[in-house]
Amino acid sequence: MSKNQITMYSADWCGDCRRSKRLFEELNVEYTLIDIESDSAAEAVVLKINGGMRSIPVITFSDGTHLTEPSDNDLKAKLQALKII
Repeated sequence: MSKNQITMYSADWCGDCRRSKRLFEELNVEYTLIDIESDSAAEAVVLKINGGMRSIPVITFSDGTHLTEPSDNDLKAKLQALKII
């Protein structure tokens, strides 16, 4: 799966974002990282997905689904379901 098929909206200060990044690295999964602090359009995407909440990370997948603030177990299960890992 190419990195264009997984996008993570995050911010440098976000601990959950750092945890999800670490998991992607451990599993050797490519993804596109978008910093909502420097991209107002990306922040708008996060707000739309989360019904007005600025909760991150938001991770979107090629199947049209997303996860917001996923646990490592939930993110790993999603990657397995999509046959990425």
